[in-house]
Amino acid sequence: MRDLQDMSTRRRWATAFGLAAAAALVVGASVRTGADQAPREWRDYAGGPDSSRFVAATQIDKRNVGRLQVAWTYPSGDTDFNPLVANGVVYARARGNALVALDAATGRELWVHDGIEAFAVRGANYWESADGKDRRILFTALNILHAIDARTGKTIASFGKDGRVDLREGLDRDPETVEQQSRLPGRVFEHLLILGSATNREYTSAPGDIRAFDVRSGALVWTFRTIPRTGDLGADSWPVNARATVGGANNWAESSVDAARGIVYVPTGSGKYNFYGGYRTGNNLFSDSLIALDARTGRRLWHFQTVHHDIWDLDNNSAPQLITITHNGRRVDAVAQASKTGYLYVFDRVTGTPIWPIEERPVPQGTTVPGEVLSPTQPFPTRPEPFSRQSFTVDDLNPHILSAEEREQFRQRIAKARNEGPFTPIGFEDVIHMPGNQGGSNWGSTASHPAEGRVYVIGFNVPTIIRLLKPGETRPARAGAKAEIVREGYPVTEGFGLYPTIVKPPYTTLTAYDLNTGAIAWQKGLGDDLRLLPKGITGTGSASTVKGGLIVTGAGLVFATAADRKVHVYDSSNGTQLTELPLGGPTSGSPSMYEQGGRQYLLVTASAVQPTGPGAVTAPHKGPTGIVSYALPR
Repeated sequence: MRDLQDMSTRRRWATAFGLAAAAALVVGASVRTGADQAPREWRDYAGGPDSSRFVAATQIDKRNVGRLQVAWTYPSGDTDFNPLVANGVVYARARGNALVALDAATGRELWVHDGIEAFAVRGANYWESADGKDRRILFTALNILHAIDARTGKTIASFGKDGRVDLREGLDRDPETVEQQSRLPGRVFEHLLILGSATNREYTSAPGDIRAFDVRSGALVWTFRTIPRTGDLGADSWPVNARATVGGANNWAESSVDAARGIVYVPTGSGKYNFYGGYRTGNNLFSDSLIALDARTGRRLWHFQTVHHDIWDLDNNSAPQLITITHNGRRVDAVAQASKTGYLYVFDRVTGTPIWPIEERPVPQGTTVPGEVLSPTQPFPTRPEPFSRQSFTVDDLNPHILSAEEREQFRQRIAKARNEGPFTPIGFEDVIHMPGNQGGSNWGSTASHPAEGRVYVIGFNVPTIIRLLKPGETRPARAGAKAEIVREGYPVTEGFGLYPTIVKPPYTTLTAYDLNTGAIAWQKGLGDDLRLLPKGITGTGSASTVKGGLIVTGAGLVFATAADRKVHVYDSSNGTQLTELPLGGPTSGSPSMYEQGGRQYLLVTASAVQPTGPGAVTAPHKGPTGIVSYALPR
């Protein structure tokens, strides 16, 4: 009875104070990992099970990269999606709701699997049997896991029930009441597909279980509960029986597999609701954590929580980078996790021991929100330095974009806001966070040269201003909607999350870390602000939180896509830009790279649709669109 009373009390708090709602080892001889045996195909999202986006190919190098030209295009291509390449075939999302198979050398269409409603927009998975006779594409749509024949594009009826597995089942909730599908594809290891989930951001979210399904039958093989059941490890970091009512702590983005050891490294996000935690008191394991699991059984090996009791939406969402470094005179296999916090957390890959100390430091307290209980400390890495800014004041306002009037308006607002660093408690008046919940790193933001111990991170310097609304307040209208009176409350993000260029440049950065020393090797603005180019102002970083992607090669190149509609190519040793490839429209997500018929290809998707909305900048088409393949001249 006490548990029910406590739950009822928490619900009354939320309602009364306006807080009730508010954002593989693929089996196949040609697929290998490691710095000297990186995949020459692109059979996995992010290039391989380890998500390094590293390609050992050296045909394209520093001397000839400026000669890259379009080898072929496919007219329709949906950006965000990371194309796969296996056995001479490109698998990509196109036509809005279709998966297409193309000849990797010519772009000729081989088959189309059409009409995929609510297709997971960022990727799919490829698997083939040891003898190569069974080849499958696995993807999610409308909370359903699908399997199709990679040769024909036809549904495999023997998978699950008529080729379908309902991912809403088995979550200790009514399947009809939850959303589960992530936009990211998960990770294939041996005969397993390891999946996270994108629970919604509200109080009614489902638990963010990590699950593995058999790629042949669709059967559930194992589950790791990120919101523990009573008696599970970590249950004491939540209220009693929290799993029955609290959701999230989910892996909505990327993960990585150490195929040799059979370990999957899973980053997780916050518990839900994102910005209020009065009904989920405690540190909330395994939210905001990096979790090392036995990839075959789901057994926890170790974990580290980067944010305790997260009320700031500071998810871990970038792919963990599996690298080997020299530390204290010995070679160490390490894993590096970038986060929305703007920090890179580095651990011994096997034991979970931090490579450099991570200190628990006091953080601001004094919340005015009933029921909220903040963690008195948060973890701060002592090394390496953060890749994103950690503060935002009136001195950091953009001198290029804002008018004098706008600058003064924001100056006054910032001066009045509570602004005590990234962990400033959220209350009923404006508070400032830097990086905010749209800053730091995000999906697609990391890559590495595994053997050299180099990690590359795309970071966003985006501040957030946020407060909780009380019942009776008018919630500002979103695009295409009317303003509404808040009845049960709604946290709202105003201004900075929508307009990242309020902050002075660089807005978006590319940072190269040498983790043999724990130092930043170089950092630069990634891309340009299209509004400032006519004034001759460059190097600002692209003026958007559109997610770019990276590829690192054995020839010492870093390829990076950015919101300025270009592919930027850098010298990995010092960050010098060697060339850029203009695109005819926006691109988002990761490019791919592969070898076919003796040629090395770069594969990028660019949309012909121009962006709209606040701050959007249109430009004439100056390059190719669709699915675009680049190579050196024959």
